[in-house]
Amino acid sequence: MAGKNYYDVTEWPMGNPYEDIGEVINSIIADIKGRQTDADRDKGGKPGAVIYIPSGDYRLVTQVVIDISYLKIMGSGHGFVSSSIRFNVPEDEWAGLHEVWPGGSRILVDLTAEPGAEERVGAAFYIERDGNPRISSVEFEGFCIDGMHFVDDGSGEPNPENTYVNGKTGIFAASANDSFRITGMGMVYLEHGVTMYHSDALSIHDNFIAECGSCIELRGWGQASKITDNLIGAGYKGYSIYAQKFAGLLIAANNVFPRGASSVCFDHVARSSITSNRLHSFYPGMIELRGNCSENLIASNHLLRDHEPWPPMQAHDNGLDDLHGLVYVNGNDNSILANHISEVMEGQYIKPEGARPVMIHVVSGKGNYISNNHITASAGAAEEPDAETDSCFARQVDALLTVGKLKELPVVTVLVEKEAAGNTVLDTGSEEQVVMDRKANAFRAAPVPGIHS
Repeated sequence: MAGKNYYDVTEWPMGNPYEDIGEVINSIIADIKGRQTDADRDKGGKPGAVIYIPSGDYRLVTQVVIDISYLKIMGSGHGFVSSSIRFNVPEDEWAGLHEVWPGGSRILVDLTAEPGAEERVGAAFYIERDGNPRISSVEFEGFCIDGMHFVDDGSGEPNPENTYVNGKTGIFAASANDSFRITGMGMVYLEHGVTMYHSDALSIHDNFIAECGSCIELRGWGQASKITDNLIGAGYKGYSIYAQKFAGLLIAANNVFPRGASSVCFDHVARSSITSNRLHSFYPGMIELRGNCSENLIASNHLLRDHEPWPPMQAHDNGLDDLHGLVYVNGNDNSILANHISEVMEGQYIKPEGARPVMIHVVSGKGNYISNNHITASAGAAEEPDAETDSCFARQVDALLTVGKLKELPVVTVLVEKEAAGNTVLDTGSEEQVVMDRKANAFRAAPVPGIHS
């Protein structure tokens, strides 16, 4: 039997969830606040509630405003399906598709954010509360937030659905928060998937957040949080994972798809970990340590950089050339250990022309420890697909599985700039592959095997 703190949006008497689920959820939150008024009743008082969204499509015209703790909003399935693939299939072929739109418990974000408006305006779920304690234990689980369409941004992109711009955000937390959970969610076609300010003990786990301008952004400052076991993929303008002024952040076991401007970007982040992830990118700058990032661990990740195989997106990149580095380091005492880094690129796609691509680039700092990274770089004869209409899925799988007809691609495995000193590079490239001041830094070359027939 459902208790009084369990709500089904389809059974709530106020509003119509199919026309405006935002109005319905706000009404439910108002009811919770009206009933749970005592801060301490029998060592309890405000248990919060569960709001359930059954499978179906629900338009959100009114922003949901959350200012109570212990609230769980849950659905019956994340319902993710690629909108980018659909919007790049000729519309006269849509009738033959099994599905056209995302499914599950799906919220259609129908908010309008004017150019230059505050980012909060386009947020489907807006979280803010002042005072103490911080708002805590708000959970989102098992439903889809769909931005539906991107719009023309004046860039000249012939298909507006490929701009990654619409002013919409899935979940936006504006005030300090504690022990939030985002689990089993699907997010698609939002300019910003999840944006969290001042988070402590945040868990973003087992979600499918892709085809968003940026997927996960931790801003302001925060600590002791984790981003684990997600499927993530941003657009060419944004971040798949971004963290600002964070400490104690764990990023592990994520599968990050290509096309994001960076897979993981740290900005003034300290004592955090990027471990056991599979990262794939079409551009340099896959892992960025910006500002003064210190005492971070980057270990046991698989990084792959190759060329965009899908014609609708080949005109786009993140603006960085191949001298920038796949891993870009600005800071002190960071450890980059036992990563497998693969680059598979044709010479004609390397910028600037004729350059040796840089794999790990230390631009400043001291005490950085780079050891036992296995770096492979290859190029082969590019094979053009037979038809312009080959699916994105087929093209990308074919590109990933191409291992034959490859030849060695000359690269710089580690570049340590003159501004950086007191760093250590061990077994991460041969004498010719590592470029650094050997008097100002410690170096041990990786042994080079003999040639075998």
